[in-house]
Amino acid sequence: MKRLTNIFTLLVLMLGMGMNVNAQTWDFATLSANDQENLEADTSGDWGHNTSSNDRWGNKKKHEKESVKANGVELEYTKGLLLTFGSSTGEGNFRADIKNRRAWIAAGSITIPALTKGSRVTVSYMSSSKDVARGISVTNLTPDEGSKFGTNNKGTASITDAGTVTEDGDVTLTMTTTQDGSNGMYLYLIKVEDASDDEEGGGDEPGGDDPAPTTDDYSTSANSMKNQALLTLTDGTTKYYNTEALSSIDFDGTKVIVMPANTNGYTYDGTVAGISFKKAESGQEGEVVNIEGKVEITEAKGWLESAYVKFKKLDGAKTYNVYVKGGQYADYTKIDYQLVRDYGTYGRADVVGLKAASDYAIKVVPVDEAGAEKADNANEATNISVKNYSRQGFAFMNGYTPGAYNADGTLKSNAKVLYITKNTAKTVSTTVTGAKTNPCVGFQTIIDAYQKGEDTTPIAFRFIGMVSKEDLDAMSSSAEGIQIKGRKADSEMPITIEGIGDDGCVKGFGFLVRNSKGVEFRNIGVIRCMDDGISLDTDNSNIWVHHTDIFYGKSGSGDHGKGDGATDVKADSKYVTVSYNRYWDTGKTNMFGMTSESGPNYISYDHNWFDHSDSRHPRVRTMTVHVWNNYFDNVAKYGVGATTGSSVFVENNYFLKTKKPILTAMQGTDANGSNAKGTFSGEDGGMIKAYGNYIDKTAAHFSYHTQNNPIAGKGYDAYETTARDGKVPETEKAVKGGTTYNNFDTNASLMYDYTVDAADQVPEIVTGYYGAGRMNHGDISYTFPANVGNDDTDSAVDTGFANLIDNYKSSLVGIFGEENAGGGDEPGGGDEPGGGDEPGGGDQPGGDAPEGTILASFDGTPSNSMFTVAGDYGDGKITYNGTYYKKGVKLNSKGKITFTPSKNYNMTIVMGTAKNGRSVKINGTETTVSGTENAEGKYYELQPIAITANTVYELTQGSSSVEGLVMLIILEPTE
Repeated sequence: MKRLTNIFTLLVLMLGMGMNVNAQTWDFATLSANDQENLEADTSGDWGHNTSSNDRWGNKKKHEKESVKANGVELEYTKGLLLTFGSSTGEGNFRADIKNRRAWIAAGSITIPALTKGSRVTVSYMSSSKDVARGISVTNLTPDEGSKFGTNNKGTASITDAGTVTEDGDVTLTMTTTQDGSNGMYLYLIKVEDASDDEEGGGDEPGGDDPAPTTDDYSTSANSMKNQALLTLTDGTTKYYNTEALSSIDFDGTKVIVMPANTNGYTYDGTVAGISFKKAESGQEGEVVNIEGKVEITEAKGWLESAYVKFKKLDGAKTYNVYVKGGQYADYTKIDYQLVRDYGTYGRADVVGLKAASDYAIKVVPVDEAGAEKADNANEATNISVKNYSRQGFAFMNGYTPGAYNADGTLKSNAKVLYITKNTAKTVSTTVTGAKTNPCVGFQTIIDAYQKGEDTTPIAFRFIGMVSKEDLDAMSSSAEGIQIKGRKADSEMPITIEGIGDDGCVKGFGFLVRNSKGVEFRNIGVIRCMDDGISLDTDNSNIWVHHTDIFYGKSGSGDHGKGDGATDVKADSKYVTVSYNRYWDTGKTNMFGMTSESGPNYISYDHNWFDHSDSRHPRVRTMTVHVWNNYFDNVAKYGVGATTGSSVFVENNYFLKTKKPILTAMQGTDANGSNAKGTFSGEDGGMIKAYGNYIDKTAAHFSYHTQNNPIAGKGYDAYETTARDGKVPETEKAVKGGTTYNNFDTNASLMYDYTVDAADQVPEIVTGYYGAGRMNHGDISYTFPANVGNDDTDSAVDTGFANLIDNYKSSLVGIFGEENAGGGDEPGGGDEPGGGDEPGGGDQPGGDAPEGTILASFDGTPSNSMFTVAGDYGDGKITYNGTYYKKGVKLNSKGKITFTPSKNYNMTIVMGTAKNGRSVKINGTETTVSGTENAEGKYYELQPIAITANTVYELTQGSSSVEGLVMLIILEPTE
């Protein structure tokens, strides 16, 4: 067996692998798109679909050793298997449980026909009752030593058993019936292998209480900021793996085994056509020579119309002067002192307003207590390359340039620059022509003065660190926060709102734009806005929103758990470009149009990263929208939606695990559900033209229909053209409302010039160094759990991410020479907030945990999928190692936490509302709380306890019968 390990250089290996099209594996975690379509189309009455609390299909028809079909077609889910089960008037005696990633069968058996003697059969299963022990008996299969075939076990942990086919012929798996007459079993996987395939273990060890297999292939999303291994599959799809998370990639013949750390790995059998590796894109480094006694520059890079340096602070220096040369600067020119900031352990200077060039130099000169420059200790970084922002789309029609900057990236000749920090938002001042009182003092007050319409001086508001709602002088919109409003429709308001560096952000409010022409938002994050993140509402034009990070808004009831809109365009706002933004698990992402617009408005929407967001990408009413080169990354509900006479051109986008990529109201997929008002809208339809999109079909419940493949009697989701300039015929009309497509994209007088990227390049571009979101993708790092569970259908709030942003504090200490200007209560340190390289990411909810440590929290759901919970949650509200945790599991008569570790650990349990002398039972053994109450008096620790790999652990209420809350479980590896 060959192995590739820890490869971080760019190379391509094309493997000449044979194909094993007869590989027999039935993985019951996911229904294919074809199966889903046939189930939805089935009119026989044999199938029922439970969507009230679960998502599962049940077959009610009696089967006698026969295949399972829907809509007259054998399900891929069980293709090649012969099933026996009884009829049912309920949900059915065979079910495909999508939500819980498994099958269920009662009173029946499964036959695997025509196997060869010596073949291997592996089955993963579990009793569907935690109280009643059940099992599976086998015929024509010799179980491995230690196998639990034929014995009964309660459903507390899944079982993986294997055996060898005794003679040529059928193998039958029969669900055993217990004395109470029950016999329901969960099935996770059935796998058949030739005897010759079972070499070197392959990660499939028979026997034991291993966790249930899953279709989780451990892949992640394309990310140019990470070193990645790329597996190109024979169906043309690509699987991405961060090499830092892999221990090895093994291959032998037709098999490729990907081995992430702490897992049994995932095997691709005959489906990999090639393996390649891509090095992380991190921007071109400038050249630096660090000499003893001079300021040590640790990092120097250019970005989009900006560049920065990081440097170690020099003993004896009170502050620093920073100079830039190159591009528009023939000689070294001093930058504004507010751009030179203190981050505790290092300094940073950002230079903005640069035109594209590759010859920039930045010099850092220390200044002593007396204010004198220490020239002998100065140092410089040279050959720094800067690129331009992409200025494409409707916002730039007829040569117009929004904001305070010219098209080449430099400030407009008469532009003002004001710096907004948590300390200056109330005190910043400038003179505004026509203002009732001058100077105008305060951020909102200055913007309000522009409403008079007498001053059209371009102005850039540069945000440094985090500015919170409480820091503002006023908010002119009680619903949104900061309001930018012109005197009348389309008033000239050349305003740029921008963040400096990678940590400029606002928290607790958003922005409302009305009656304004020429407003720009760039390089800024919006955290927990009040209503919408950025709302373009009422008679705006030529607005540009780009390179922003939009996080969760204010949590509300119903479908407002993640807030309301992220970036909405409505009330006759027109000529808008929304580009290169990253939407972090947003719920209602982009709504374009309400009901009052007359259209067409003209919106362009490109290179945005919908990072596990849910819906509205965008949802369009009346407007004309060009949706191109966007990355739909695990979208839970739907991608693009068209209603109410809109015309939408969807071009060269990349849809990854998006179950409903494109929808048109009341036709096609939208009309194919049981809801008479449509699955996303009961309004009249719009018309969508589609061309050049990559659409991954592996999402749960995937559905997409074109005019060449419509749903009978219900039409199609989009009209696919064979060329970019192809027109949609006037004979094509929306099923409801009769709208025709306006073919704006082929009208030279209406359309702008643009350069479109190939769809398969979109993930790399959008997630790359110059891609979506803030510079360097901002200072908040979090990876949503791609491919864990049915993540592409999960629209719930991610509690780990919510905790991260709610507890976010800027690591900015201040501007050199000024007091704390950061966004946190305390000055920070290091490159990342939160105390670690990956604060709060993934299964690690926060804190400074050693490598390999698992921190599992329980804020309404376990943060780590290893843990399952029975019972209720309660409020503990503790702060542990600097991280706030709100909820925990109630250990009372109903409460229980179950898990099976994959290696040996020392386990620490952190409890809220506990007292010394109270206890927890671990697998029935009493363990007393003996930790000391912390300073805040809110939690106790149970001292570390050694736990063993592959052992099922249950935490239950102690004998004291006093309810306690388990807030956090910490597992530190001992191997």
